[in-house]
Amino acid sequence: MLLYFGEAKAPPPPTLLRSTNQSNHAHRSARTTNIFIINLRLILVSGKTKEFLFSPSDSAGDIAQHVFDNWPDDWCQEAVSKAEILRLIYQGRFLHSNVTLGALGLPFGKTTVMHLVPRETLPEPNSQGSVHQRQKSKGGNSSCCSASCCIL
Repeated sequence: MLLYFGEAKAPPPPTLLRSTNQSNHAHRSARTTNIFIINLRLILVSGKTKEFLFSPSDSAGDIAQHVFDNWPDDWCQEAVSKAEILRLIYQGRFLHSNVTLGALGLPFGKTTVMHLVPRETLPEPNSQGSVHQRQKSKGGNSSCCSASCCIL
């Protein structure tokens, strides 16, 4: 429950996107459709968040298109010109547009957090490696720990 001006109100329900896979969707019963829903909390660079419900068969590209088509009113200052520049980041990695939520093994019935950022192109896969190469050439030790940082 959230408090608004001293009054208790339930948070608004997440936005629902139906499966984009029509043949798979047609074979599901109403009962099983609700079981296999993934709740995504999307966070913008500004820190604003919104929750959406998706199917495991929905891809990162489907999600970006849905969010673009249903852009929340309170995100108006962060609006983008086209869906193709919206990128999802999950566990510090950019998702390619064809990666489905099911392929990521996201849990049903729990909220998964992802970042949503505007970016024209994805970074090169070896771009982080080149940073490590520069550190090694300067005498730095690039293997101080197994953690990595992602600055948005």
